[in-house]
Amino acid sequence: MAVDLNAISVFMAVAEARSFRAAAEHLGVTRSAVSQSLRRLEDRLGVALVQRTTRSVSLTEAGAQLYLRVAPALAEVGLALDATADRDMAPTGLLRLAVSSIAERFISGALLASFAEAYPTIQIDVTVTDEEFDIVAQGYDAGVRLGEVIEQDMIAVPVSAEQRQTAVAAPSYIERFGKPMQPSDLAQHRCIGWRPAPQTAPYRWEFGKDGREFDVAVNPQITTNDMSLMIRTACAGGGITFGMEETFRPYVSAGQLVPLLEDYFPPFAGFYLYFPNRRNLAPKLRALIEHVRWRPNAG
Repeated sequence: MAVDLNAISVFMAVAEARSFRAAAEHLGVTRSAVSQSLRRLEDRLGVALVQRTTRSVSLTEAGAQLYLRVAPALAEVGLALDATADRDMAPTGLLRLAVSSIAERFISGALLASFAEAYPTIQIDVTVTDEEFDIVAQGYDAGVRLGEVIEQDMIAVPVSAEQRQTAVAAPSYIERFGKPMQPSDLAQHRCIGWRPAPQTAPYRWEFGKDGREFDVAVNPQITTNDMSLMIRTACAGGGITFGMEETFRPYVSAGQLVPLLEDYFPPFAGFYLYFPNRRNLAPKLRALIEHVRWRPNAG
């Protein structure tokens, strides 16, 4: 099917503005032209993309799916065009990032060190936080989070492969207390849990089996917001803990921790660098996007 980029642009403008009038003003055309272009696209696809009332415009399920798939592709095109236009401009300035504490590949050190070496005129300010907030309102250029928790109005670029969670314990703990055979067995074990902030409940441990997803409240004996403390305590035989598989990988490889309940952790979408859908991205942010974008066999 030939692609009508003009119609796609009209659809994207309507989807983002949730208004035919605002989309028309943004595109510099009449509201009638917007309506006709969108109707032709819907006729061509054979499916309604928006629901119109006298007071509002909303996306249908098909429209929402199309938006989520097209937005990153258009962002890629914009990046390529901007990079071509600004190829002689050296990225500079302060780049503020809000990064999840479990985004291991991003905060492991090597990635940011190589970016700093490649772009010495960019200053990088990284806040490691698991609080959910509006990065735009707080003055950040971008954030790094698991894809499932990113707002749909953001552009998201993958910066990791698929992820898995896992439960682990030290060999000394297993020798004393044995292994849980299924998640419900965790109620009889000492557990080391995580919470994002003092006033929040411990994170519920998530599992999946045969296409069914479920979570377990393990009532941990030790709870903290510090993953390093969780790992050190688990390595010392203090109990079973839970987190991202790649976070524990060095300790598993060294024999300090042993994976548990491995059949209950299906893979899921990984980490994304996300940022507002702006017409012109700052060169410093474009440089970061290209540097950290996940590719097969990337580090």
